[in-house]
Amino acid sequence: MTKKQNLSHHGVEDRNNNRKFANTTLELLSERASCRAFSSKKISNKVMDDILLAGTKAPTGGNLQPYSIIRIRDAETKKNLAGLCGQSFIAEAPVNLLFCIDWRRLERWASLEKAPFSAHRSFRHFWISFQDTIISAQNICTAIDSMGLGSVYIGTILDYFLKLKKLFKLPKLVFPVVLLCVGYPKAKPVPRKKLGIDVIVHDEEYRELDDLTLLNAFGRKYEGQKISASDENIKKFYRTCKNAEGKRFADECVKNIREKGYISPVQRYFGLHYRADEMPRGNENYLRVIKKFGFNWFEDMHK
Repeated sequence: MTKKQNLSHHGVEDRNNNRKFANTTLELLSERASCRAFSSKKISNKVMDDILLAGTKAPTGGNLQPYSIIRIRDAETKKNLAGLCGQSFIAEAPVNLLFCIDWRRLERWASLEKAPFSAHRSFRHFWISFQDTIISAQNICTAIDSMGLGSVYIGTILDYFLKLKKLFKLPKLVFPVVLLCVGYPKAKPVPRKKLGIDVIVHDEEYRELDDLTLLNAFGRKYEGQKISASDENIKKFYRTCKNAEGKRFADECVKNIREKGYISPVQRYFGLHYRADEMPRGNENYLRVIKKFGFNWFEDMHK
């Protein structure tokens, strides 16, 4: 057991919200934070097996477990991944786990036992298997934290699907979903502020928050996070707004920034970081890539 697991199971304090949890599991889930700085300490085979076992025990549609996990420990491979994704800590993490949808294993099972198989042509199967893969990843993420290790998800692998296919010799019907870096933290990661139950949870039906309540909620979450309204940032922001919504909208947005004297978090997210003029590009290409992996759920199966 880790030191955290030896704590009392009653009255665990949440340092962020000044409340107490009923047990250490809830504390663990609440205080989870992404780790991007790993120590050189190795992960024992026993610890790694315990963590991976948690992933195989995750809930899954029909108990089919349509996913596989590729464990990556080779230094050169990790270096290649770090270069692809532009994240140096990927190479520093002792272990990387690549979670993949895997219908290849089930297709082979069906073939060997003479059963019909069309999962690769079914959006329903793709949708559920995507959920199953992420649920397995999160089971492992929680297990990692419970063992005193840290982790961080890498979603940018979606720009390198075909390179990953080649790098890891993925056969058809095996599709990469997300990468998870695993290791012992150099220092305890600090949890980031989150929107609370009052914003995220809706009773019985969806409810719209009034404008002031919504702005206050995001204001608390991103308190103090103001980005410089430099000429360079405004120029980039204006270009994004104009490309995405037109000149009139871009003028209104820049006027808003100049009146405030700073770029707000949401303006940074969708104007400078996850740019609204760039993110929708390439949708058709993703479909073509998915087809190269053997999934044809977006086509008429009778053609």
